[in-house]
Amino acid sequence: MALRAVTPPDGGFRAPDQSKKYDQVEGRNAVLEALKGPRTVSRIYVAEGLERNDTIARILAAADADNIPVMKVTRGEITRVAQTSAPQGIVAMVSEFRYATPLDLIENMQDGRTPLVLALDGVEDPQNFGSLLRVADGCGVHGVIIGQRRASPVTAVVCKASAGACEGVQVVRVANVSGLLLRLKKEGLWVVGAEAEEGEPYFDVDLTVPLALVLGGEGGGLGRLVKERCDFLVRLPMLGKISSLNVSTAGAVLLYEAIRQRSVGTPA
Repeated sequence: MALRAVTPPDGGFRAPDQSKKYDQVEGRNAVLEALKGPRTVSRIYVAEGLERNDTIARILAAADADNIPVMKVTRGEITRVAQTSAPQGIVAMVSEFRYATPLDLIENMQDGRTPLVLALDGVEDPQNFGSLLRVADGCGVHGVIIGQRRASPVTAVVCKASAGACEGVQVVRVANVSGLLLRLKKEGLWVVGAEAEEGEPYFDVDLTVPLALVLGGEGGGLGRLVKERCDFLVRLPMLGKISSLNVSTAGAVLLYEAIRQRSVGTPA
């Protein structure tokens, strides 16, 4: 597919329809996943001289199939508008991210698999949030819960850090995380919170049950109300001088432990 060189009067980038709000998606994997996902991709910008690899070829083929304009601009223009530090020479204009509702989440849990939900209580770093979405996608979680306050929303940085996983994972954004956890308990889920210095070692706890795993924020951990909703607390034993792991690393360990246990049926 040939790229159309354009030089719009606004410097190279403009929203497809000024009456609507659009998000940016940046990076090759993130743009490719946006093309596969539910959001509308209205326009794609690529940098002049961008190296063609398999991912770029797939992006261009998908854009061509859906009649999405692909426009060539300077690398300087890409850098100027980028919201991430490494847009990899490609930016897409997409419709706003649609958050799922609690009802969407509950319906999604009716797929015949044992429910597995990730809840984030105050994770504010978009890199951590994006990394957790990537892990959540890899573990097949039914949804990720975040709060409306003290929490990163889904942004271009989050999409890039998730390698586009944000497009395929249900993200439920609510005013009250503890309230939704209570509702999930009524649906039969056990709520397990991760704390640095409290609870049982994670490998001694049964994670094969219908589960909502709760991770606290980078600084303060679990909030009081959310902690009160937890049926159990688990910890990751730390044998060195550092007292805790990064929240995205801890989330990866715990979610994959749940997957491991479910594959064999019992805890270690």
